[in-house]
Amino acid sequence: MKYDVIIIGAGPGGIFSAYELLQKTENLKIAVFEAGFPLQERHCPIDGEKVKSCIKCKTCAIMNGFGGAGAFSDGKYNITNDFGGTLYQYIGKEQALNLMRYVDEINLAYGGEGTRMYSTAGTRFKKVCLQNKLNLLDASVRHLGTDINYIVLENLYEELKNRVDFYFHTPVEQVEREENGYRVLYKGGEAGCENCIVSVGRSGSKWMETVCKKLEIPTHSNRVDIGVRVELPAVIFSHLTDELYESKIVYRTEKFEDNVRTFCMNPCGIVVNENTNGIVTVNGHSYEDPEHQTENTNFALLVAKHFSEPFKDSNGYGESIARLSNMLGGGVIVQRFGDLVRGRRSNTDRIREGLVTPTLAATPGDLSLVLPKRILDGIIEMIYALDKIAPGTANDDTLLYGVEVKFYNMEVEIDQHLESRHKGLYIIGDGSGVTHSLSHASASGVYVARHIAEKRTECQ
Repeated sequence: MKYDVIIIGAGPGGIFSAYELLQKTENLKIAVFEAGFPLQERHCPIDGEKVKSCIKCKTCAIMNGFGGAGAFSDGKYNITNDFGGTLYQYIGKEQALNLMRYVDEINLAYGGEGTRMYSTAGTRFKKVCLQNKLNLLDASVRHLGTDINYIVLENLYEELKNRVDFYFHTPVEQVEREENGYRVLYKGGEAGCENCIVSVGRSGSKWMETVCKKLEIPTHSNRVDIGVRVELPAVIFSHLTDELYESKIVYRTEKFEDNVRTFCMNPCGIVVNENTNGIVTVNGHSYEDPEHQTENTNFALLVAKHFSEPFKDSNGYGESIARLSNMLGGGVIVQRFGDLVRGRRSNTDRIREGLVTPTLAATPGDLSLVLPKRILDGIIEMIYALDKIAPGTANDDTLLYGVEVKFYNMEVEIDQHLESRHKGLYIIGDGSGVTHSLSHASASGVYVARHIAEKRTECQ
């Protein structure tokens, strides 16, 4: 089989690459290879069950498939260069923002109409945060919600499916160079192409390493974010979430001068398990539909760790902490904040008697046996700092779920076109280590598609 463009991975980067190629070119033959399943076939066998531990499916339905790991996320598209990746360093700040705005327009056109755009710019909370040694980052936030995000993806697939060849549950084994492009090898076959876009997301990190090694593409160590997910009554943060929805707040600790930040805030949401390569960590969702909303808000508190010499495996460090949590708790551990600061483990009775009803059936335990002291001390400091702008955050009954780990792919060496040292081989999305969010990954797909379309126009 011969294609003009092969896209590896049907996450946000891959989807928006295919979409934009169809907008900018005619008669282009495009294929998308995806290790997971179509959207409607993506179901985790333990989702909604009391079983906490991963049963290690051959292909994880939560992390892989059409829509990527973001298909079942909260559907937040943050339009900003302050966080979510370093795409702007390659293509410029204004262009990065314009591409993210363009992605937002597409999402609205394919089912996201009526959802709200929030913004931190010019709000009174900037001053309040600074007065309490907190930094509220600038961003515009489109909240689709897990439910509307799913609808947008369904509609985008309907738009693409008759014009793009999709190969689901077809993991690519290797990418090889050939005289006029690339050969993509998969079990039972191969396909050739002039241009290859690699967009494998976080779940493809280990595969990406092998491809870069074989093709001699330089890579650099990236960071890993480690922390907990906080769950508390929604009313405590309602003054922030009603106006900002997603408040990305950074605190520099007094003890170690580490940065601790809030991440993925879910007003009236739920806490959920997340599977990454067989390791169960914690995440959060929220919905636009009021019938699916709860009385709790949840968000992550994360500390970034970056290793270079002599230890370089940041993700390996995060995995070891997550595996320890899985070993002690059979999955995710939950602890009351009051128990943590008193140095005692939580038990079922204390949590049941508390003011916060957990939205995830996790194992009561002691996070101090899992998280390194430096990270845990920073999280505790941050909770007390947040209590000054949202009184009640540091209540005894506030729940902490652990661990939350955000794995980032090693950063692949690419140029201003997001092209590797091999012409025609583009590496985008979270698999590149450059983007860390739905909006940045999607924008990188649009950017590369336009570059390929421009090259074709010049050659004609």
